[in-house]
Amino acid sequence: MSKFALISCTKLKKDYPCPAKEMYLESQLFKKAVSYIEKQEYNDWFILSAKYGLVDQETVIEPYDLTLNNMKAVDRKKWSIDVFKQIKELQPHQLDLYAGKKYREFLIPLLEMNGIKCKVPLEGLGIGEQLKFYNRS
Repeated sequence: MSKFALISCTKLKKDYPCPAKEMYLESQLFKKAVSYIEKQEYNDWFILSAKYGLVDQETVIEPYDLTLNNMKAVDRKKWSIDVFKQIKELQPHQLDLYAGKKYREFLIPLLEMNGIKCKVPLEGLGIGEQLKFYNRS
């Protein structure tokens, strides 16, 4: 059974092209989430990028300034459809999403309608509470 973790991109980024998993390490939340995820029993983990969609952690990407948080609902829906198509190729049975509401709201229903089980381990926790969770783990 394939189980993957998805983590959203962050505002803080490196200012040069680099592998996606390095791009967001300026963010404490991203850094702690990755550390936590890598200790769990996932087949792999990927990044949900506002610009690039679903990104493999080793893919070299350019810095950018784009977030779903400022996008209109219609644009977030289109992003979710594009990302859903990318995720489908992985043939996951379960996805755990470590991502904010705007990254999940249209994506999770698409996934679940197609038989992919979705969990949001830190749902309802603010950023400070998420950091505490990761610090305890």
